[in-house]
Amino acid sequence: MATKVKPAAGWPVVKGEYEAGNPENPVAVTTCGSHVKGAGQLGAGAAITGPHKTENLGIEKIVANVISNPNIRFLLVTGAEVKGHIAGEAIIMLHKNGIKENRIVGSTGAIPYIENLPDDTIKRFQAQVQVVEMIGTEDESAIVSKVKELAAKDPGAFEGEPMIIQVGKEKEEEAEAGGVKPMAAEMAQIQLRIRGIQYQTIEIGNLNKLMSGIYAGKIEGIMIGLVVGLTILGLILTIFGGA
Repeated sequence: MATKVKPAAGWPVVKGEYEAGNPENPVAVTTCGSHVKGAGQLGAGAAITGPHKTENLGIEKIVANVISNPNIRFLLVTGAEVKGHIAGEAIIMLHKNGIKENRIVGSTGAIPYIENLPDDTIKRFQAQVQVVEMIGTEDESAIVSKVKELAAKDPGAFEGEPMIIQVGKEKEEEAEAGGVKPMAAEMAQIQLRIRGIQYQTIEIGNLNKLMSGIYAGKIEGIMIGLVVGLTILGLILTIFGGA
């Protein structure tokens, strides 16, 4: 029989739009942009089931609830993809590639910025669970069947204590109490775009300098040509005039 441990006190530790099922079940389910009614209770008994519609805070909440329960060993990513945010792909890419400069590597969503997950929590998430992709599937029976199939492969609880992190409103309140407020993902995106605009402005300035140099070179060439032409014309007139 697979070894089980107690999850963090009060698990799930982060509030959200989900159904909590059997905390000893090794499967967590995210239905992305879909609302699969009762997926955690329809005989499958998944540990936790719910949607995540954003590629930043929504993912952070999933990771927080997963790593605070070592019994969870599989994350089933199913349901309809979220247009623009592409949240399902984002969590798969987070598990596969991690982050670089707070951005999920390989994610094509609008704002895939992770702000509240330290490196050790991401590594724990990657080590603790296997991600199973069923994006596009909204059929309840198919989802329940996959949950049962994965539960039958239960390797037992992950060897490590539950990890607890704060995300969302709780994290912001804690940061504000200390005088520091975390930068929102939207602000990070705005700053990224500002840097892009600054870079483009510099490039435009350099292009203008180049065009100015080319224009000045053309004028200089015309003047030199005109002087040379007048000089030659003067010589010709002198020669033929003397003759």
